[in-house]
Amino acid sequence: MAVRWIFFVGQNRTAKTNGTSEGAFFLFVAVLAGRTQMDPIAFGLWEGQNGAVPGEPVKKDENSRRGNWGNQIEFVLTSVGYAVGLGNVWRFPYLCYRNGGGAFMLPYFIMLVFCGIPLFFLELSFGQFASLGCLGVWKISPMFKGVGYGMMVVSTYIGIYYNVVICIAFYYFFMSMTNVLPWTYCNNPWNTPDCSGVLGGGSNRFNVSLANTTTSLVAGVSEVVNRTKRTSPSEEYWKHYVLNISDDIGNFGEVRLPILGCLAVSWFVVFLCLIRGVKSSGKVVYFTATFPYVVLTILFIRGITLEGAVNGIKYYLTPQWHKVLDAKVWGDAASQIFYSLGCAWGGLITMASYNKFHNNCFRDSIIISITNCATSVYAGFVIFSILGFMAHNLNVPVSEVADHGPGLAFVAYPEALTLLPISPLWSLLFFFMLILLGLGTQFCLLETLVTAVVDEIGTDWIIRNKTVVTLSVAIIGFLLGVPLTTRAGIYWLLLMDNYAASFSLVVISCIMCICVMYVYGHKKYFKDVEMMLGFPPPLFFKVCWRFISPVIISFILIFTVIQYKPITYNNYVYPGWSLAIGFCMAMSSVICIPVYALYKISRSPGATFRERLKFACQPHPSWGPALQEHRIGRYASLASEDTVESRPLREKQELKEEQKGELKEEPKEEEEEEDKERRDEISLTIQGSNGSTNTKKTPIPGEWG
Repeated sequence: MAVRWIFFVGQNRTAKTNGTSEGAFFLFVAVLAGRTQMDPIAFGLWEGQNGAVPGEPVKKDENSRRGNWGNQIEFVLTSVGYAVGLGNVWRFPYLCYRNGGGAFMLPYFIMLVFCGIPLFFLELSFGQFASLGCLGVWKISPMFKGVGYGMMVVSTYIGIYYNVVICIAFYYFFMSMTNVLPWTYCNNPWNTPDCSGVLGGGSNRFNVSLANTTTSLVAGVSEVVNRTKRTSPSEEYWKHYVLNISDDIGNFGEVRLPILGCLAVSWFVVFLCLIRGVKSSGKVVYFTATFPYVVLTILFIRGITLEGAVNGIKYYLTPQWHKVLDAKVWGDAASQIFYSLGCAWGGLITMASYNKFHNNCFRDSIIISITNCATSVYAGFVIFSILGFMAHNLNVPVSEVADHGPGLAFVAYPEALTLLPISPLWSLLFFFMLILLGLGTQFCLLETLVTAVVDEIGTDWIIRNKTVVTLSVAIIGFLLGVPLTTRAGIYWLLLMDNYAASFSLVVISCIMCICVMYVYGHKKYFKDVEMMLGFPPPLFFKVCWRFISPVIISFILIFTVIQYKPITYNNYVYPGWSLAIGFCMAMSSVICIPVYALYKISRSPGATFRERLKFACQPHPSWGPALQEHRIGRYASLASEDTVESRPLREKQELKEEQKGELKEEPKEEEEEEDKERRDEISLTIQGSNGSTNTKKTPIPGEWG
């Protein structure tokens, strides 16, 4: 009894401290348990002083096996960090000014309302209802489990090249720890005769005041005007020093060791933040999801105080209403909303699966979606205020300095930062912001893969050793990213970015809507959401899920195909064989869907193909809420008929062991009652020996002495 009581206290203590001292505490308990005598009262006092306050409810996970978020703020911040990524900074501002400035906001927010938020809510509710990752949720219709595998393939591709971008940001961050940024001047060994620095070619003096900056700009601007071809120091630093780029995608060359080292640092940081799954990443996001807004605000305040910043912001926001009639503008708006929110990556389903069952994910989906889009608009002010200042000093239009993607993050913006006083400080802040934005997305990409593996295997060992799975996935991701650190790495990175997660995401999302709304049934899903939230989905979302969102997704797919152009990088045209590899990457995620569907149909019982198809589309018996107390309504009948069969295999074994334990405890309790009666009889017999009773009883062995 003493040992069992101590273990119970130990569990409370661990829950109270969030498991940070779990190993040491249970070792301490084990040592105490070895003693022959225990003092429960003293031990209880110790627990009351150093652990949970007596009478205070101890916070526990609703789903003790998988775990839950520590609180709802952790989930919201993680989802914001997942949705708000590098694309919000280096893609949206460029799309906005290219597609009509302020006029682009109209189709952008229309697509947000009719496609972005509904799809976001659909994925959150999907994962939260089943408490399973992107593979497990397809118990809703097992034939479509290939959609989950497709999500895993997409997340793998994105996770590989996304962390390479983060590692380059790490590299720039480390190189900014100097008095003079290395891409400020043209007097470096890697510079070419075409290099023309804004601050002059041979000056090594640190620019400590705005007056000195203005003086240096006069020579810099006149030099630019006299040149017919200008290559900035930041561009040459990027091409010839950081990347040492080769002349062809097939010419890998040597591995860039500094980039490889930063890639190892990046993966190590991601692993450490996910070492305890959502329990550790949920604490990290308090910083990684919020501090980028602090940096954006600092850069915004600094940017709008610069000369020429207003021109940049006007260029960003001035509406060109005639472009609203252009189908390409609407296509870009729909694509940006779709890709920015992270739909069909599997991350939203995974993050929501760690919510408590009755969490209001409807509210969360609106908050996160609006926050994501507002961040994109806000980042545009930060980017174009600095670019306007740069264009003013170069005496060129803003369009000539505006760029997107890596060109903006690692060439245009770093060059603009060299014009500021104390430029290393602003560079450190900017690249630190990029690192945090990237890590927020990378956390969810890695957790998506790990959760899918753990849920699919589902054994006790894999759940206890989830950290081993996380480490394994991180090591594999690092090794697969090594080719991207070679001299041809940038070609492959852009190839993966353009093909691995392009139209395949649209196909996956469209099939998911069709499966949930039409194969499983919209009425059943609406009832599931009502059972989970306590209220049915609003009518607007019902209409969007069934009709509007699938139509918009189909429009995005058609638009993507029509607007397709072979990828280029600056003046480099990709060869045909590399484009074929790109299409193979795009198809590798989509092909999972029909391949698995055919496999599932072939393994399903039935005399005809139609019977097998019907069986493969039916929900699995264990589909529904993960915990027994939430299986009500039509799920209650399945649970009551055969409680053991309605649970996953690992839960079946636990339940059977519990039932065996109860059967063993029943005779034990009966024996204890008989022993108690015999002790009472002995006590009466001894007392009677002093009086009239003289009955002799044999002592129970071990009772006396």
